Amino acid sequence: MLRLRTSARATVLAATAALLVLVGCSTGPSGSPTVTPSATGDATSPADADAYPVTIKHAFGGTTVAKAPTRVVTLGWTDADHVAALGVAPVGAPKVTWGGNAKLSSDWFDSRLAAIGGAAPTRFDDADGAPIEEIAKLSPDLILATNSGLTKVEYDKLSKLAPVVAYPKVAWGTPWEESLEIIGQALGRPTQAKQVEAKTEQTLADARAKYPQLAGKTFIYAFVTAADFSQVGYYTPNDLRPRMLVELGMKNAPVIEKLGAGSKEFYRTVSAEQAATLKSDILLTYTEGNAAVSAMRKDPLIGQIPAIKSGAVVATENKRVGLTTSSPSPLSIPFMVDLFVPTVAEAVAKAEAS
Repeated sequence: MLRLRTSARATVLAATAALLVLVGCSTGPSGSPTVTPSATGDATSPADADAYPVTIKHAFGGTTVAKAPTRVVTLGWTDADHVAALGVAPVGAPKVTWGGNAKLSSDWFDSRLAAIGGAAPTRFDDADGAPIEEIAKLSPDLILATNSGLTKVEYDKLSKLAPVVAYPKVAWGTPWEESLEIIGQALGRPTQAKQVEAKTEQTLADARAKYPQLAGKTFIYAFVTAADFSQVGYYTPNDLRPRMLVELGMKNAPVIEKLGAGSKEFYRTVSAEQAATLKSDILLTYTEGNAAVSAMRKDPLIGQIPAIKSGAVVATENKRVGLTTSSPSPLSIPFMVDLFVPTVAEAVAKAEAS
């Protein structure tokens, strides 16, 4: 399953954990310059003249950044992307252990890093929470955790090292636009952040125009595994995956809106006995291959999910493609539009034909 945050703070399914492949490696030096001009000609500029000091409110209070940082460490899943999108190379970031490349990074981050001439960050393992000692060795002067599961205890410890900007409301649930705005403020680049947001919004608008059939269609972003057909996992409207589909013009299925009402969780499960009630135009899930989809259809309970019966299923086997939906950012969204959205449109076509 894709980036299901399998640390001690957010364990969801034992079967899910079996799908997470951990790879050990580290990349480049941590002591090189962190801010460089863009090599691609896009807007990259120094901090706004009146950017500092700035105080940013978040779930644990407020953090004041007094001056432009030179050694930025990121903890949120997408924070490194947002930092790089604004022309800054972080000196430290979590390993990308699901859907990443051989460098424990992502192709889109690496591409942007090359464009701005930045050095690869030191990659650390955050599976068991924020690695305080490893982060301390990087001598950060700003720590960003806008899309993370940072705890208050971790926040207090990290705050002794450098100013820490946590998520604004819900752990793991900060929309890319909000992360970008917050990080733009912290880096003193609010004007550039607005430019990056406008460009990304245009990418999404172009996708909506190219695939008008998505508008108004209902979906369930689920996790169904042949290892355990006794339940169906689903991502609540709080999660970033459903939010991206909503940005493409789609709607969470009414049953999911009802089940997730009032919850701050990003993921829940229901018994397979309720499968027939999970009505939507399409269903999306991660899978280990076509055989898994066939097994879903044949199962007497899971096979009763309406979208599975009609064949309107997006079964994502490619982890790199899956990563684009679980970690949306200005860098990954163009990849998502090219690699993922066409398969969603195909599923919608099957739903319309059924």
